[in-house]
Amino acid sequence: QVQLVESGGGLVQPGGSLRLSCAMSGRTPEYYAVGWFRRAPGKMREGVSCLSSDFGTTIYADSVKGRFAISRDNAKNMVFLQMNGLTPEDTADYYCAAAPGLTTVQDKCVLIGTDYWGKGTRVTVSS
Repeated sequence: QVQLVESGGGLVQPGGSLRLSCAMSGRTPEYYAVGWFRRAPGKMREGVSCLSSDFGTTIYADSVKGRFAISRDNAKNMVFLQMNGLTPEDTADYYCAAAPGLTTVQDKCVLIGTDYWGKGTRVTVSS
């Protein structure tokens, strides 16, 4: 099993930046694909960005391309999401997740296999 704990959410003004962090622990987390997902009020959860365990595949939702960047530090078992140019439409609960594989459905990343999730961190973009 893999345990994940997110941090870094908060209130930010439009145009601002936040960096979300996800601490992974458990059984060989470095071999898992990881992703950031979000659920906005009244909407379904969607994939924001995913990164494979070997760093070979990176997926971004069209809505965040050019603004968000996913990264991971396997030595420290950490996953990050740098979010720039935030807009009110980015307001959501953000979740870190891990699974053996990943794929793309339309422009959204989807994790494949037994998945593990953190409890989420809230991002609010408002003036």
